[in-house]
Amino acid sequence: MATDDTEPGSRRPYLIRAICDWAIDNHLTPQLLVNVAVRGVDVPREFAEDGQIVLNVSSQAVDDLEMGNEFISFSARFRGVSRPVMVPVSAVIAVFDRETRQGMSFESMPSDDKDEGSLEELAPRGKPTLKLVE
Repeated sequence: MATDDTEPGSRRPYLIRAICDWAIDNHLTPQLLVNVAVRGVDVPREFAEDGQIVLNVSSQAVDDLEMGNEFISFSARFRGVSRPVMVPVSAVIAVFDRETRQGMSFESMPSDDKDEGSLEELAPRGKPTLKLVE
């Protein structure tokens, strides 16, 4: 029986941490694509586009990074102003490295104000698609 990414015991937080670790080990910049409309997402919304935000989670970009099984939290500077960030793991659409855009996408969780869409509909416009790292 497959584990759903929304229930306890989800693989999603482990895969997010693993891909971030892989990126760091390879001197790449780990990033998260987050659906800002999911309940519990606390990010500077003025930096979101099309209901999404890309967050750099490298040690150079964030302080106090906590990658738990339910939430990812840290503080980061946005235009020079330190801001707290809290993201439910279920709101992470994809995890990838900035340089090669390789990583993993996840099934989108329904948001509070729009229907669930495919990764192609949710991916930032004008950017390359993500590749699954096997």
